[in-house]
Amino acid sequence: MTSPARVALVTGANKGIGKATARALAQRGLTVLLGSRSLRRGEEAAHELAWEGLPVTALRLDVTDPAGVGAAAEHIRNEHGRLDVLVNNAGLFVGSPAVETTPDRMRDMFDVNVFGVVTVTHASLPLLRRSPAPRIVNVSSTTASLTLTRDGAELPGDADRRFAYTSSKAALNMLTLQYARAFAHDPGLAHLKINSASPGYTATGMNDFRAPRSAEEGARVIVDLATLPDDGPTGGFFDDRGPVAW
Repeated sequence: MTSPARVALVTGANKGIGKATARALAQRGLTVLLGSRSLRRGEEAAHELAWEGLPVTALRLDVTDPAGVGAAAEHIRNEHGRLDVLVNNAGLFVGSPAVETTPDRMRDMFDVNVFGVVTVTHASLPLLRRSPAPRIVNVSSTTASLTLTRDGAELPGDADRRFAYTSSKAALNMLTLQYARAFAHDPGLAHLKINSASPGYTATGMNDFRAPRSAEEGARVIVDLATLPDDGPTGGFFDDRGPVAW
């Protein structure tokens, strides 16, 4: 079966930026699958958006569970035939100063923010190959910028507690670059555009909703990159003002 509408998968989509991204993509006419580790929470979010008349459904998806990710990809293949947009939004933040961060805490963060992205992307590539205009957006963070951090830029948030988080997002940015280069040399994926997006300091559960930007504002750049035209960029790092320094 092949869906007539463009099909998008957003991971971690039951709340916050992920939910706002799912809503905005559906408002643009895409059929959106709300990936959620908890199916119940995903269904609650999907029910809310469906009441708005939006074409969304919940999909159980724990990015740290390869078997579950594979089952989700098979479900998408059976129901829709392809995938046009993948938004790797699911993320984990557990604040801890550098000198107190243990290897186990570091692994937990990388398991979701890095290895989870590779797991979902790898499982999704056969479906993305079937799309005439595939897009991948990796949700990163301005705090992952090596340039801005080196230059001492005053980045928002708890600077002394994001050691593991920013390291994982910097690794995610390198994944974006490496995927972009690999796709460019693969005839079946050369048309796939992949970029990293920084939503900015956005009010979510990760920061106890202390940030000044709304989830809708944070989702703006993600949605723009997910719906790029054929002449749009690939292998870049952007916020809603333009390119972000690596």
